[in-house]
Amino acid sequence: MNKFEQELTRYLGEKNLAKVQAVKIGIAGLGGLGSNCAMNLVRSGFKRFKIADFDKIEHSNLNRQFYFGDQIGQMKTEALAFNLKKINPDIEIEMYFGRIEKENVVSLFKECDIVVEAFDKAEYKSMLVEEMLPTGKLIVSASGLAGIGKSDDIRVHRVKDNLIIVGDQVSDARDNSPMSPRVNIAAAKQADVILEHVINS
Repeated sequence: MNKFEQELTRYLGEKNLAKVQAVKIGIAGLGGLGSNCAMNLVRSGFKRFKIADFDKIEHSNLNRQFYFGDQIGQMKTEALAFNLKKINPDIEIEMYFGRIEKENVVSLFKECDIVVEAFDKAEYKSMLVEEMLPTGKLIVSASGLAGIGKSDDIRVHRVKDNLIIVGDQVSDARDNSPMSPRVNIAAAKQADVILEHVINS
């Protein structure tokens, strides 16, 4: 146990930290939601991840995603792994650089206990939920994060026993540019839902 993890025991206790560290989290999409959710999960003690994305970092990402200017052009998978290990160097990260499709989503996350849906496009959000729901894994999705203000509208909705959706379920990023405050609120709520689920299970 490194010093970061030792300090976490002050807040979680050894038993709860052990529970958190035993869980493997899959993160589908490493943009504003996925990168910030991952950051919050690592800070909460989670250390086993599978992260997946096909994209590279662009300047337009820096307004809301957990990346930095000197990482422009890097693959999000590798850059995020690097950034997360600056918080806890002992985390275990499996990376998948490629598209997540109907044909591979279940196999990609078969070893994960919980899957975070962090896509931008509605059709991919629906695809992941439809394909992963029958597996029984907890899916933590998000919908309706764009714009400015009304952050109290971003709420946690338990849709099924193994499906939770965070968001206002109204705003659309294609109509209103996603900004850091609302995106980060949703990402933090996704992480908090996961932490609560694991601690209470």
